[in-house]
Amino acid sequence: MRNSRVVAARWIARLHYRLAFALVASVLLGACATLPEVTDRPHSEALAPSAQSPLAAIALRSTPGPSQTGFRLLPEGFNSLDARVELVRRSTASLDLQYYLIQNDRTGRLLMRNLRDAALRGVRVRLLVDDLNTAGADDMFRGLAAFPNVEVRLFNPFCCARGSLATRFAASLMDFTRLNHRMHNKLFIADGAMAVMGGRNIADEYFARSAMSNFLDMDVLVVGDVVSRLAGIFDGYWNSAQAYPIESVLREPADPEALRRAFDRLVDVGPQMMTVPAAPMDMLGHRRLGVELDSGRLELAWGTARVFADLPAKVMATSREMASAMSVQMNVMDRVSESNREVLISSPYFVPGDAGVEAFAALRKRGVDVVILTNSLATNDVPVVHIGYARYRVRLLRSGVQLYELSPNGDHQSEVSTFTAMSQGRLHAKAAVIDQSMVYIGSSNLDPRSDSTNTELGMVARCPELAMQVRRVIDASVAHNSYRLQFGPDGEHLEWIVMGKEPEVVLTSEPDVTGLTQLRNMLLAPFVPDQLL
Repeated sequence: MRNSRVVAARWIARLHYRLAFALVASVLLGACATLPEVTDRPHSEALAPSAQSPLAAIALRSTPGPSQTGFRLLPEGFNSLDARVELVRRSTASLDLQYYLIQNDRTGRLLMRNLRDAALRGVRVRLLVDDLNTAGADDMFRGLAAFPNVEVRLFNPFCCARGSLATRFAASLMDFTRLNHRMHNKLFIADGAMAVMGGRNIADEYFARSAMSNFLDMDVLVVGDVVSRLAGIFDGYWNSAQAYPIESVLREPADPEALRRAFDRLVDVGPQMMTVPAAPMDMLGHRRLGVELDSGRLELAWGTARVFADLPAKVMATSREMASAMSVQMNVMDRVSESNREVLISSPYFVPGDAGVEAFAALRKRGVDVVILTNSLATNDVPVVHIGYARYRVRLLRSGVQLYELSPNGDHQSEVSTFTAMSQGRLHAKAAVIDQSMVYIGSSNLDPRSDSTNTELGMVARCPELAMQVRRVIDASVAHNSYRLQFGPDGEHLEWIVMGKEPEVVLTSEPDVTGLTQLRNMLLAPFVPDQLL
């Protein structure tokens, strides 16, 4: 769905033909380049909230107690982007951003423009970006880094030949094991007082701004107790050996003034200058964040929370077991396994494996309802990943798990219409509601890549009000934009029930995909192990 770009969490599956090209190219070129030795990596830490920061003052006024965390769910793209822009524009001390993907499109340039403006008024900006998807955007990131008060670092970078992903792999093929691991975290912290975390990267399709297809995603704004812990997690990544100052990776000298002029031309002219058309209220009844900030107090759901993240060194793990031991996914499944009544899960890339199937079956034996929403083959932006999920559908259904798959042709008049607009919707929200009182929101999918390959960031909150909101968002997609799976009359073959249709519509094959797509996945299935998905 991204044309020449690499889809965020599934680049291995999507790039099999490019890797083949890289192998040939590396042989022809004899490439064996290495990363530079970094001797100038200044250590820095998050700035404590300042009494002079309006954001910090509002957070303090809004917080009922020192151990409490406040939550504001951001389920809709326009309002989620608007919230980030408001926080950048109102920051006075520091901005710390950590993302898997910041695309050089109108959304990425809008954010970069506002980061530059914040730096020019004296705000310290630290930007950490995973290096997988930066091909073609080096000048944008280096241009931002050329401004005073800004540092940009690349996480787990490619060494050279940076013009395209194929040439990068060609020059670094001998380093493939390291490069297979990526930083999938998404974190935004303003003035050490307010943070946004969840599933969204920075690109048009995460904020309902793409004409072709958009992701149904979920973020949460947090204030209070948990923010300092998120800041500590950011510092751990920022100061890690895997985070390289962008200047050390690009190496070639450049004129800072020329870089700044080029950056200004990129971000000051173009469609990113358009106003973000956020609605006055979102589907949960929240006003635009700027309106609440102007009032001097935030309307939040309050509870307690724990945040956890994989260690940056996970990308250097030499075995699956070593990486899994540092996995956020294990924390999520620990909470799920403790449930007593009900588990509701949204996971766009869902490959449970034998262990996951057994864990969900054990919950069902204890009488726990298990409901899972994931992508259908038609809405999965990397269809080959669907192979790993499809292997386990029958066993999950037989154990009593309720499976729903997102439909590309849902009811766009429903309250989730702002997700999909006139484009195709694809699930990207990674969330779980446990016993209607505990919530997981983060970057981790329930799949092997999140478990043992990528680094992830997640939060578990005890807050019934937030749980109700997350459930409402997921339930809306289930009711209006999904298929419910069941067995046909023979008790063997699968059927897909189109939700929200009267009379009931029953489909007997993978919905909304061609026979060619199904045939391709069937032929690939024997050659695609779960660990690549």
